[in-house]
Amino acid sequence: MFKKLCTPILILFLAFSGRSQELTIPQLSQYIADNPFIMSPTYAGIGDHIKVRLNGLTQWVGIEDAPDTQTLAADARVGNRSGIGMLLYNDSNGETKQRGSRVSFAHHLTLNRYDDIFLSFGISYNFNQFRIDVENFTEFNGQLPTDDRATTNHNFDIGVLYRYDKFYFALNASNLLNKDLTQFNPVFEPNTLRNYYVFTGYSFMKNKNSKLEVEPSVFFQWFENDGRSVTDLNAKFRFHDFEDYYYLGVTYRFLNDQLGEPLYIAPIAGLKKNNFYFGYSYQVITNEILGYSTGTHVLTVGMDLFQGLSNCRCTY
Repeated sequence: MFKKLCTPILILFLAFSGRSQELTIPQLSQYIADNPFIMSPTYAGIGDHIKVRLNGLTQWVGIEDAPDTQTLAADARVGNRSGIGMLLYNDSNGETKQRGSRVSFAHHLTLNRYDDIFLSFGISYNFNQFRIDVENFTEFNGQLPTDDRATTNHNFDIGVLYRYDKFYFALNASNLLNKDLTQFNPVFEPNTLRNYYVFTGYSFMKNKNSKLEVEPSVFFQWFENDGRSVTDLNAKFRFHDFEDYYYLGVTYRFLNDQLGEPLYIAPIAGLKKNNFYFGYSYQVITNEILGYSTGTHVLTVGMDLFQGLSNCRCTY
């Protein structure tokens, strides 16, 4: 009885708490599956091939109408110094639905070709359609709601990426423009959706002949509207077999005002075989939702197409 009562309350809470997250897609562990372009436009065109990644994210399995997201991302090299990319997404959270796209451009500069020092700049144009699915609502005071609050929004992301050999540091700003509140109550609906995030890490091997590569990294995200922030601590271990590799790792996410109380711990695993890529992450929930959900699943599959040669070492 208690579980049946709490489940709809949880869904109602999630629906209201997700309002300020419009114009974006859930930023969980997708980026750690060798897919950083989904996080930042600066990674467009880093590589000597067309990278295609299909991602499925199912949150809180076992809770009805929990968030569910699908993305298709592709980026490619343009000449020796630039890259382009596109991201398509479809996202649902309870009765709120959004779909959209992101078109990105990045430019890569070589600061020192002998020490492998590179600087990249990226910009994205974001297109988003948001609506509330009123067809599944029930009558209230003898009436059915008819206003689906459908909106079309446009926004921009910018970023900069610094790489020095195996070290990288990316700084990004997302949703630069304020939200149009014409169809919303400005008392309850925030118009500032800007968030800023840093992604940094270092990849190293014991020696040149080692097959084991270790990559610790940190992801930090801060939301301007309410001042909340979240941090991911990541560790990935790649096992190389010539040009193929396999990896295992873990992500530890927590709110920065609740240190020592992780939102989830996510083991990750994947492989790259020839031109095929596969990655999987299972997020173990550690908060109150644990009693109602078996966890969150993140699946990534992809292909590296039309591999070629580049005169710039910044593709590595």
